[in-house]
Amino acid sequence: MLLITSLFLQTLLQSRIKNQTIAEVEQQGLQVMQLITQTARNAEVITAPAPSASDQSLTLDVITAANDPTVFDLSDGAIRIKEGAGAVIPLTNSRIIASAITFQNLSRANTPGSIRIQFTLTNVNPEGRNEYNFTKTFTGSAALRQP
Repeated sequence: MLLITSLFLQTLLQSRIKNQTIAEVEQQGLQVMQLITQTARNAEVITAPAPSASDQSLTLDVITAANDPTVFDLSDGAIRIKEGAGAVIPLTNSRIIASAITFQNLSRANTPGSIRIQFTLTNVNPEGRNEYNFTKTFTGSAALRQP
């Protein structure tokens, strides 16, 4: 009976940890995607990548001069933002590893501009335990509101 109770409690603990791991990855991914898409929607111009091109960084000409340019990129496993002359700020924390970031400029002639964003987030799992193992790829897009 003690063995069954012990196994049950262990399973409950592993399930709780797995759920927390999934929530951490999903929460950070959604927050990063929301910030990138909102910034792009409110931008004046997509400076880089060029139309029909893809890159690992996104440069936007934004309305607020102090934040111009705004750059999103990936460095050392973290998605980052740099606004104007300000410091680079990581958007993901040390419990998450970001990878495979791609910004694809889908803009066409005589349109405000459109960008496709894709990145992958993986929970840090140094011990290789199943309950900490979770990876998710996030995909989104944004069209500039400014003509």
